[in-house]
Amino acid sequence: MVRKANLVNFNYFCTFTYDDKKHTEETFKKKLKNCLGLFSYRKNWKYIGVWERAPKTKRLHFHGLFYIPTMIGELIEIKDYSTKKHQMQVAHQNTYFLERFGRNDFKAIESKEHVNESKNYLMKYIEKSNEKIVYSKGLPTYFVSDILEEDVI
Repeated sequence: MVRKANLVNFNYFCTFTYDDKKHTEETFKKKLKNCLGLFSYRKNWKYIGVWERAPKTKRLHFHGLFYIPTMIGELIEIKDYSTKKHQMQVAHQNTYFLERFGRNDFKAIESKEHVNESKNYLMKYIEKSNEKIVYSKGLPTYFVSDILEEDVI
């Protein structure tokens, strides 16, 4: 996962949670996977993510690192109360995903350190829950380059 993640210029860390009025856990997982797969194919989105259950509520949600060349929908700022941090927070929610799935958060990645923190966060959930990592198709696996005879490696 780390090797693949280092070969993509991710620009968002996203979290998706379903609204009970719109989905069951099963339909949420199926429809979100399908939606992200279509965006990967049609819009060149790239992502690496993991399914996770909230510790207290056991509610399913999805965390992922995303490369989004063209945003679908609009990002809007929503202020609400974080029950985890016990304080007000600002989330940047995407209107497309908000309408179809429920709560989401698109955090812009501003540095390589933020990518590393996000990778560590994803790996923590893989280790805790034994979930499999979810990849979009078309992620690079290796560097591709031409090596000439006079090059020294």
